[in-house]
Amino acid sequence: MNTQQDLIFSLMKELEEVLDNGMPLIGNFLVVVKKETANNLMDKIYAALPDEIRDARALLRRKDEVLFDAQQKAEKIITDAQAEASRLLSESDLLRAVQKEAEKIKESVINDCENIRRKALDEAENIRLQALDDASRTKEGANIYAEQVLVNLEQNITQLHEVVKNGQVTLERKRAEAGNYDNVQENYPNKGQNYSTNFKIN
Repeated sequence: MNTQQDLIFSLMKELEEVLDNGMPLIGNFLVVVKKETANNLMDKIYAALPDEIRDARALLRRKDEVLFDAQQKAEKIITDAQAEASRLLSESDLLRAVQKEAEKIKESVINDCENIRRKALDEAENIRLQALDDASRTKEGANIYAEQVLVNLEQNITQLHEVVKNGQVTLERKRAEAGNYDNVQENYPNKGQNYSTNFKIN
């Protein structure tokens, strides 16, 4: 174990010498060394390290990789969760919009049905009023027609009465001219009376 440590220290001492013998730049702040020489010394130093240190270094490197992978997965999970939340929120907004539109359609249908019902009632009322008006006009027309028929009938009866009266007068005159005046007086004791006054129309 001491031999391995001595080797490591020897290699590190050699690296220091290489750095000391390098070309100085900006005073002693920077030095230029051969890359190949530095890399060879570093490889020897790594090779001289104990297995435990190499395993620990590998484990540490692996730990960093695992941590990086875990961080990447966590970020992906967060990104996916945010995307899913946005999708659900969008679907929720869409659902609310659909429900709101459905409510508008429902209200529109109800209003349309109410308007149709109101128009139907108004139309029925107009038809009823028109029917009453037509019935009233028909009744009035029937009354006028009946009155006209009665007037015509009265005129016809009056004319018939005149015809009958004229016939009676004519018959009486002819009998008088034939010398049958007494017989006519017996047959018509009310000669000279106005027959039209005795004729009544109920």
